[in-house]
Amino acid sequence: MSLVHYKPGNLFGQFDNEINRLFFNAHAADAANQAQDWTPAVDIREEENRYVLEADIPGVASEDLDITLEDSVLTIKGERTINSEENSAGYRRRERTHGSFVRQFTLPDTVNTEAISAAFVNGVLEIGIPKQAKPEPRKITVK
Repeated sequence: MSLVHYKPGNLFGQFDNEINRLFFNAHAADAANQAQDWTPAVDIREEENRYVLEADIPGVASEDLDITLEDSVLTIKGERTINSEENSAGYRRRERTHGSFVRQFTLPDTVNTEAISAAFVNGVLEIGIPKQAKPEPRKITVK
C-alpha cells in the first residue's frame, strides 16, 4: 500500500490564492507566489477596543513563527516540520500537513500598530490589534 497525502479542498485553496493574487495589493500577490505547503485556519473578530486574530497552528513551535508588519500588512509565516524518523514508521495514511505557510492581512488605518501583541497557547496564535480613534476632520483657516 502506498502512502497518500490527503489534501481536502486543495483545488479550492489554489483558486483562492489565484483570486487573492489578482485582486489584492502587491504584498498579498507576493505572498501568493511564495511556496506554501498549507494554510492555517484563521478567525478574526472585532471587539470594542481591538481586533483579535486567532490562527490554528498546532504542531508549530513559537520559535518557528515569524510575524511582521510592513506598510499596514500583517504577515504570519511559519513552518511545521515532520520528524524524519517518523517518515517511514508504518504509516498507512497521513492527513496532517507539514511544511511552510504564509498568511497576510491588510490592517485598517484605525489601528494602533505600535501596540500589537501576540500570544501562542495550545497551538493557537492570538494577535491583538488595538484600535485607535480615527482623526477627526478639522478646519484650517487661511491667514
